Amino acid sequence: MNNIKEISPLNDNFLQRLVNIDNPVNRLWYIGNIPTDSPAVAIVGSRHPSAYGREVNYAITKELTKLGITIISGLAIGHDTIAHQACLDGGGTTIAVIGNGLADIYPKRNFELAQNIVKSGGAVISEYPPHTPVYPNHFLERNRIISALADIVVVIEAGERSGTLNTVSHALAQGKDVMATPGNITSPLSIGCNRLIAQGATPVLSARDIAEALGIYGLPAKTKKKKNDKDNNQLQLI
Repeated sequence: MNNIKEISPLNDNFLQRLVNIDNPVNRLWYIGNIPTDSPAVAIVGSRHPSAYGREVNYAITKELTKLGITIISGLAIGHDTIAHQACLDGGGTTIAVIGNGLADIYPKRNFELAQNIVKSGGAVISEYPPHTPVYPNHFLERNRIISALADIVVVIEAGERSGTLNTVSHALAQGKDVMATPGNITSPLSIGCNRLIAQGATPVLSARDIAEALGIYGLPAKTKKKKNDKDNNQLQLI
């Protein structure tokens, strides 16, 4: 991929979300188009999704896309890939935040997906200079960018010690709403989500739950559910 551009978050309305966070982002490199200051949802989850998680992620993300919501994720194998692809299939805009330089898209198996993201009007972005190699700690560092760019962070599946919970920690520190998909209590991939819900995260039963949290009501009406009266920002990962 080429046409790598450099930008200061201060010079873009959408990217200004990255300025007033812990360890703020001073420079970004990107390929594609940065969206306007539109509603954005981060979809995150395990790199080893279950069949249930795949189905839920794809259906919810595609519905959100149809409402004009920008989808943010990390281009990793698993739920990130599903979210990006569902958004593209729905004709929407998605942003992939990677943990190395843009001159060498990682993971390599998602190179074509990255190309399609750009072709569809989205962007692949990184805080690292173009030829920065892959370092494991960079993937944890980039999680703060995923959460900062989003209005809401939605966790589809997460194990007890999932790296996904690192993104949740950043989201909470940034004052972002956290939502989670409930799962089978016997599934190791649902432990993280179920515990987040027990601690006050809003459960996601459909895309409408996320749209309502954003103040968007374009989906067909369903039976109104009782709202969780706990404050998401009081969540603590234990």
